[in-house]
Amino acid sequence: MAHQKFQDCIDECIACAIACSHCATECLKETNVKDLTHCIRLDMECAVICRSAVELMSLGSKYSYDYCRVCIEICNVCAEECEKHGAMGMDHCKACAEACLKCATACEEMVAVA
Repeated sequence: MAHQKFQDCIDECIACAIACSHCATECLKETNVKDLTHCIRLDMECAVICRSAVELMSLGSKYSYDYCRVCIEICNVCAEECEKHGAMGMDHCKACAEACLKCATACEEMVAVA
């Protein structure tokens, strides 16, 4: 199957999308939700890009590499934002940052073999 060569990246992108969706949902429950709007937006955007990258990789699309390059960028930005909130005790943000960094690494490895 064409997507098997992307399997590690697919797995990390799925995990990242789930973590980002969870983080956004949990941020909406925080008392200072207004201060978290940037984080929530990045979470949602990152989840969308990760899911889109998964779809393209599962098709064996030549555009998978392009999406994964964008995925690297947004995962790193999302991780940076979530690390700020994670350092203030928001465990969902800390977990999201970790998932984003793992996803960015997997995408970097996938793109490197292109």
